[in-house]
Amino acid sequence: MSDKNREGVRHEPSKLETEILANERTFLAWVRTSIAVMSLGFVIARFGLWLRELAEKVNPQAHAASTGVSLPLGASMIAFGALLTVLAWWRYGVVIKAIERGEVKGDPRLVAIISLAVLCLAAAIIAYMFFAAAKT
Repeated sequence: MSDKNREGVRHEPSKLETEILANERTFLAWVRTSIAVMSLGFVIARFGLWLRELAEKVNPQAHAASTGVSLPLGASMIAFGALLTVLAWWRYGVVIKAIERGEVKGDPRLVAIISLAVLCLAAAIIAYMFFAAAKT
C-alpha cells in the first residue's frame, strides 16, 4: 500500500490508522443495524402466529386460517437486514480502497436508497399494525 495519494501528499500513519479503524467501526455499526432489522423481522413474522393463538384461546370455535401479512412482512425485513450486511461489506471495501488512495468521500446515493427502503418498510409495518388492530 502506498502512503501517497494522487497529489503526492503523504498520509500521516496515525491518521491512516484512524481512518481504517473508523471504517471498521462503521462496518460493525452496519452489521449491528442489520441484525436488529432481521430480529425485528423475525418478531413481526411470529406476531401473526401469536395473534392467531391468542384468538383461538379467546374463542376456541374461531380458527384463523393464516397469519395474514406478518409472515411476508417479517420475511421482507429479514431480507432487508441481509441486504444491509451485503451493502456494508461492499461499502467497507470501497472505503478502504478510497482511504488507500487518499480520496475518501461520502455516498449520498446509498444513504438515500437505504433511507427510502427504511421508510417503505416503516409504512408497511404501520399499515400492518392498523390491519391487525382492525381484525381484533
